Amino acid sequence: MKKSRFSEAQIVGIHKEVELGAKVGETCRKHGISEPTYFKWKN
Repeated sequence: MKKSRFSEAQIVGIHKEVELGAKVGETCRKHGISEPTYFKWKN
C-alpha cells in the first residue's frame, strides 16, 4: 500500500478544521487534497 504524504496528526487536524466550521472545499484546496480523499479519510 502506498504511504500517505500526510501524517495521522495532519489528517486529524484537517478534520478538526472542518468541524470548527471551515468549508470542506476551501480546506481541501488549502491543504492540496481532493474532496474524495477528505471523505475517504473521514470514513
